[in-house]
Formats: sequence, structure tokens, C-alpha cells
Amino acid sequence: MNDGLPASAPRILLAIETSCDETAIAVMDEKGHVPVHRIFSQIDQHRPFGGVVPEVASRCHVEALPPMLDEVIAAAGLDWSAIEGVAFTRGPGLATSLLTGMASARALAYRLQCPITGVNHLHGHAVSIRLTRNGGMKDIALPALILLVSGGHTMLLLEETPARYRLLGQTLDDAAGEALDKGAKLMGLGYPGGPEIEAHARTGDPAAFAFPRGLARNQEASHRYCFSFSGLKTSLMVLLKREPALKESRLADLAASYQEAVVDALMLRVVDALDHLPIRTLACAGGVARNARLREKLSAAADHSGVALALTEPEFCADNAAMIAASARLLNTWADPVAADLDVLPGWGLGEDTGTPHH
Repeated sequence: MNDGLPASAPRILLAIETSCDETAIAVMDEKGHVPVHRIFSQIDQHRPFGGVVPEVASRCHVEALPPMLDEVIAAAGLDWSAIEGVAFTRGPGLATSLLTGMASARALAYRLQCPITGVNHLHGHAVSIRLTRNGGMKDIALPALILLVSGGHTMLLLEETPARYRLLGQTLDDAAGEALDKGAKLMGLGYPGGPEIEAHARTGDPAAFAFPRGLARNQEASHRYCFSFSGLKTSLMVLLKREPALKESRLADLAASYQEAVVDALMLRVVDALDHLPIRTLACAGGVARNARLREKLSAAADHSGVALALTEPEFCADNAAMIAASARLLNTWADPVAADLDVLPGWGLGEDTGTPHH
């Protein structure tokens, strides 16, 4: 290294993602190919609690990382000496989970004498629209409208360059994934709730129950592209308190109607942005981006507006390390693992400059 800064980007980099309850590791080559990526899901560990327990999550990361690192390197057919850079999720996320990933990344980079970089988790999701299963990263026509939807975040972004994003709007209360989880719990379904609701919705009538669609369209300018799901959850709660038998007699219709309300609330803002902004690509990322009904409506909206469509491939929708590697590759900001002034940033937002923390 030359003062910790490589003369050129690392050819082969290893990425670690531990922002919440998924332990993930990936390898990426200089062309953006991801020969190997692995995810250890902690769903079974958190299911008894009905949600993520931070202390349990961090302990699982500590236990999972060492064997996973060895497995990924072996699966990639590499020697450790081939790794020329280490990327990790710096934030946002659970502080204790982020710390375990950072500690492992710094120790590894120090041992390998290679540079390190801390990545914004949200930027990772945003650039995951470029990842492909069998090739490198694909080009995206910009500006791109990105709907980022997960258990913890729901936001509408305008990507101007891979390093510059405008936050058009975000949820004012619950995230879309959180709304699905809470709705599933009210219906007596399992955790995580999104896939449970989607599975039951397949045989239900999405128009059976009239649930609210979030904020009214005529919001003031500051909230024009914002979302709200608390009213939807309350509406379901009131309905089931009045008619608890619906959970047994009409579960499929409940699930389909509730899912439709979540998807429609998202699409109202997406369509409004497509109608009024100079968009060339409509994209969607995050765990909820796997939802088939949402993907169907996004595809129809892109066709109607005459813009390209870039939906994150299903295997890269949930938290994963391939997206962290992609972010590191695109931003290319590296530092010496010893000299670097690194700390985790649990509240790190995605601002116009992704290299600058926004709390």
C-alpha cells in the first residue's frame, strides 16, 4: 500500500454485511462479477421473539463470520492473498451488529495488509439494481427513480450518478416491510410477515376489504413523495377486533387486500414521480422488492411511462454482501485499516454525497 491508498482499485475484494440479522459475505472481481456470496439467516433464532433482538443478532454474527469467511474463500477457489480490499457495512443498522462486521473487516484487512472501506447499507441496496446472477454489473440509464423498500426503510430516490442521490420522500412512520410484518402478526401468521402474507394472498381477493392507501395525493410539497402505513395497520386492527373470526374464515382475502393496500400506497408515489420527473429508469430494491405483486405493478408502470425497468434480482433483494461489494466497487474510496478513522454509523442516511455521513 501507498499510505493506505491503492494506486488503482482492488482487483478482488471481499465484502461483509452485518447491519441487522443477516450475516453475509461476498467476493467480487475487477469486472463486477460475484463468483460467490453467502447469507446466513437468523430468522430461526429471532422467530420465537417475533422480531429481531439486537443482542441475539450480534452474537450470531460473531459465531457465523469465521467459518463463513473460510467457506467463501474456498468456494471461490482463492487463496487469502488474492484479496486486495475489504469492504464492510458501516451503517445504518443495529450498532452491535455493525460493530461485529467492522471488527472482522479491520482485523482481516490488517492481516492481509490491504485497504478497507466502510459502505452505506442503503447505497448498497440502491446499487443492487445493477447486480446480475451470471455476469458483471449492468449499466443503468440515468436519472433513475429507485423505490427502496425493506423492513426498516421505505424511500423514493432519484439517482443522478452512482455517488449522488436525491431523497424525494420516505415513510413518515412504519416502513413497508414493517407494515407487512405487523399485519401478518395481527392475522396470526408467522414471522417474517411479508412472505407469509404474499403466500396467503395468492388465493385471495385483493378487493375484498377496503383498506386505506396511506397519505392523500394532494400533500404539501415537502410530503409529496412520502409514505405512511400506520393508518393501514390501525384499520386492520380495528377490523379484526370487530370481526375476529375473519382470521379463520377469510384469511386469504384479508392477506390479499392488505398486501394490495401496501403495494398501492407505494405505487401512488411512484406513478406521481414518473409523471412529473425526467426519469429514464424505474427501479426497485430492498427485501420487499421480491414481492411478486409489487414487481407486476412496477413493470406495468414502466411500460405505461415508456421508461426502462431495473428490478433487483430476487437473490440480491434481502440484505447481502454482494451489494456491499458493488457499492465499494462503484465509489472506490479506500483507506489504510490502521490509519483510517472508522466507526460505525447506526443512523447514517443516504444523502446527496454518499461518502458523507448524514445523521
